[in-house]
Amino acid sequence: MMSLMEDRDPGTDSLAPALLLSMPQLLDPNFAHSVVLLCRHSAEGAFGLVVNRRLPTPARVVIENDPAGKAEKDLPVWLGGPVDQERSWILLGDAPGEVEAVPVADGLYLSTSPALLKRLMEPSPPRARLLVGYAGWGPGQLDAELRASAWLTIGVTADLLFETPEDAMWETALRRLGADPGALHLSHGVH
Repeated sequence: MMSLMEDRDPGTDSLAPALLLSMPQLLDPNFAHSVVLLCRHSAEGAFGLVVNRRLPTPARVVIENDPAGKAEKDLPVWLGGPVDQERSWILLGDAPGEVEAVPVADGLYLSTSPALLKRLMEPSPPRARLLVGYAGWGPGQLDAELRASAWLTIGVTADLLFETPEDAMWETALRRLGADPGALHLSHGVH
């Protein structure tokens, strides 16, 4: 499992962990009205997960479940981003217990554990989200997008990620910053 913490250096300008909120001037359709959990940010690039794009297909269709075990629950799947959509991630809002997971932010963990995936398919799963794909930025790319006012940043809170409906998450996060989503418009220099 990759380490999200290994690139952290107290002397760097890393934004992670944070939530990125897309602005209207971000023209990439993969990120319109998106909320991205920024997990890693360093000179080498950045890694994040879009957390407000629910897919219409349930997990039992997307993943190959053990044929001996039948999924008891229709677990939703979320589009974590446009990169490597064959790869899945489990974002946990509860302590990971016995499964391998890395901390992302206070009270949030990221795992790729098959055992945890099986637990998510049970009737009483942990507070978690199954995501496919991720958002990735090359060296300096996210920093350039931030300078172009393509993103706003806000602190990470598990309640926003797990208790806010996905279609209201972007607006709710903007309002927590004190911004009126209706007042945002296409221009540079939005602060």
